Amino acid sequence: MKALQFVRPGEVRWRDAPAPALERPDQALVAPVAATACDLDRAAVAGRTPFAGPYDLGHECVARIVEVGEDCAGLKIGDLVVVPWHIACGICEQCGAGRPTHCSSTPDFAMFGLPLGGRWGGMFSELLRVPWAAANLVPLPPGLEPAAAAAASDSLTDAYTAVAAGLTTRPGSPVLVTGGLTHALYACAFARALGAAEVVYLDTDARRQEIAAGYGARTVADAKDLGRERFPVTVDASASPEGLTAAVRATAPGGHCHSVGIYFDPVPLPLMTMYMTGITLSTSRPDIGPHLPAVLDLLSTGQVDPLPAYSVTVAFADLPQALTKLPAKPLVVFE
Repeated sequence: MKALQFVRPGEVRWRDAPAPALERPDQALVAPVAATACDLDRAAVAGRTPFAGPYDLGHECVARIVEVGEDCAGLKIGDLVVVPWHIACGICEQCGAGRPTHCSSTPDFAMFGLPLGGRWGGMFSELLRVPWAAANLVPLPPGLEPAAAAAASDSLTDAYTAVAAGLTTRPGSPVLVTGGLTHALYACAFARALGAAEVVYLDTDARRQEIAAGYGARTVADAKDLGRERFPVTVDASASPEGLTAAVRATAPGGHCHSVGIYFDPVPLPLMTMYMTGITLSTSRPDIGPHLPAVLDLLSTGQVDPLPAYSVTVAFADLPQALTKLPAKPLVVFE
């Protein structure tokens, strides 16, 4: 079996790995059919993360079930499913509370595609073993193309929850998104679909600005262009201290700012601004499984189309060469 392995910054290669087999009746084997690189994968290849190789890469995909254990109710061979990035049992107290990223049945931070909490394999592989499959795998709605949901394993659903966290208690509010990550583009689309009165997208990148505008956002290139505008809901998807600060400062009194950026180093915060305005700042690894039905419904009904955010389509066989060029958001096709 071929599995794509991150070796060191700037180097990825194929690994000949033993094909996984079922070890428990609650497991399933899946074969990815459409996948994509998360912004975190891109950062790893570029050498901007602390994770040392080698390890199998990839944690966003739609896959086809090729084998199921006896304890996998609701799943059958041939089903197309979204595979969440996190490893979770589905029955512990944390999972029951909707926090599968904190599953108490697994080592801390257990996930596909990074060497955290064990070695679980990566989604840029020909086969993947999924534990607790019935609790994790979510069937693709009929008629929805796998490519459209390839990022639902992580970044797409992360963007949904980032926006929903604020709009649920502040329905119809205008939303500001600070860009840099692909999450930001998805956040613009979800904000519109969830009823935001207006979406403003802050970023200097012309390509991302064009995509955000296609999702109905008003684009600005500098935080100064916002003037005195304040937003009850803001999303930091910049992965930069400057973008985070801009989002916090633009949050209206009593508003909610959620950051999806991963900051490996300490970041200063404008705490006096937060104190004076009484805003809430949240950040977290995204819990995927509990929110996938809502995300897939928005995709299948055509309210959100993730496809414009892809920068290039890559064949599975061409992954080693393609990823070292650091494409912004590649769609990987296996078939």
